[in-house]
Amino acid sequence: MRKIVIIGNGISGVTAARHLRKMGDDKILLISDESDAFFSRTALMYVYMGHMKFEHTYPYEEEFWNQNKIERLRGRVDKIDPTNKTLILADKQNIDYDVLIIATGSMPNRYGWPGEHLQGVQGLYHKQDLEALEASTPKIDRAVIVGGGLIGVELAEMLVSRGKKVTFLVRETAFWNGVLPHEEASIIGDHIKKHGIDLRLSTELKEIISDDNGSVAGVVTHSGEQIPCQWVGLAAGVSPNIGFLTKSIIETDRGVLVDRHLKTNLPDIYAIGDCAQQRHPLEGRPSVEAVWYTGRIMGETVAQTIMGMPKEYNPGQWFNSAKFFDIEYQTYGRVHTQKQKNEQHLYWSANNKALRIAYDKSSQRVLGIHSLGIRLRHDCIDQWLNEGKAYEYVIKHLQEALFDPELYRSPVQHIKQTFNTQLAV
Repeated sequence: MRKIVIIGNGISGVTAARHLRKMGDDKILLISDESDAFFSRTALMYVYMGHMKFEHTYPYEEEFWNQNKIERLRGRVDKIDPTNKTLILADKQNIDYDVLIIATGSMPNRYGWPGEHLQGVQGLYHKQDLEALEASTPKIDRAVIVGGGLIGVELAEMLVSRGKKVTFLVRETAFWNGVLPHEEASIIGDHIKKHGIDLRLSTELKEIISDDNGSVAGVVTHSGEQIPCQWVGLAAGVSPNIGFLTKSIIETDRGVLVDRHLKTNLPDIYAIGDCAQQRHPLEGRPSVEAVWYTGRIMGETVAQTIMGMPKEYNPGQWFNSAKFFDIEYQTYGRVHTQKQKNEQHLYWSANNKALRIAYDKSSQRVLGIHSLGIRLRHDCIDQWLNEGKAYEYVIKHLQEALFDPELYRSPVQHIKQTFNTQLAV
């Protein structure tokens, strides 16, 4: 019987553990320095906003771990000794392994800003981040959030729900315009402002100012403006959490380098989830994919490989979803912010709702679809993209892709009219 040790109990690590248990009787140990049990990270904001308690974020009851014979250990791994197949923990405890899976996730980016380590400067990724924000909240009158990503919007909504004044610094000319085309980025930017957020576009952080006690007193922008505040949220993206591998012989770049079977350069060591970096990324995909569903697929994939049924990592069509206050966002396939060669777009918008279809001008095949404020059926869109459906087919069958709009008037006819007008032009 082998001993399989997994560092990290997020979606990737726990999925790997579940599938390993389904296929065999190996001893499985999950190590995490964050929490005793797997929880939903996307639910952290709702805990802070009072919509649920932290215990409600656990997908599995406590007996799940015993029933599936998955051991758990609370601790931080400081070093991996591949020669002796041993992990050295921060408390000097040594853990032996036969097979090792690194699933340590991400950590918020820091860019060396002066003052970025002051009391009251943090991101929102770990359980401890939620606890730190909760402790800081009574002292906050005004907060500054740095970075225009999804975590930044979550932080803004959380703080506004507690009556805090929020200034949002975004260095781009429109909100999230590295992902969203200009029209959608403008819709989201205006929507953020309507919720009382002081959104500053084309504005970069220069420095975080300290008070006499080593806590945040304000920030300075690149233009020299000083903004008083008591808390700073870092939301300028995340990076693989691999600092403990700095002196390791496990090969790393941005993340832990792996092949399509998620193997590292060393035997019996694998990496999955946000911390893994594909040596040879799939066409059109980033080498590091820090999204929930790819982490789950990696967990399933690595379990099959370890159990002698090698399977290459294949995440299928790109997908992501988010929520900007009360506007929901979904994206499938690839919709570029700027049209690529031989790419054309169809676009409709009305009342904070939008739908965009990107297609190839030569083959007429749909390349990607994304929406704001309209819920799309994942299985339907995924099937259309996999089958290479033409844009005419998608327009004709658009109603099939929308959830039944019981409480509002369906926009399908208006969308079709708009698309057909654009095509005629």
